[in-house]
Amino acid sequence: MSTLSLRLPASIHRHAKRLAVEEGVSVNQFISSAVAEKLSALDTERHLADRAARGRVTKFRRVLGKVPDNRPDAGDELE
Repeated sequence: MSTLSLRLPASIHRHAKRLAVEEGVSVNQFISSAVAEKLSALDTERHLADRAARGRVTKFRRVLGKVPDNRPDAGDELE
């Protein structure tokens, strides 16, 4: 575990403190969790961008060509 000194605007600190109390965790745990969620979101975005860059439109269309041309189930129609 490492220590990080962090300066937050007072409004963000108050907001984090209020939400931490609502969640039943310490402000430290709340901020650690928020940072972990942000890191995960950024990693996921990068991963998907890398996968998309390797994709090929011709292969995508070939796969879509295998989908049967059925009408959508009731309630699943587009407006």
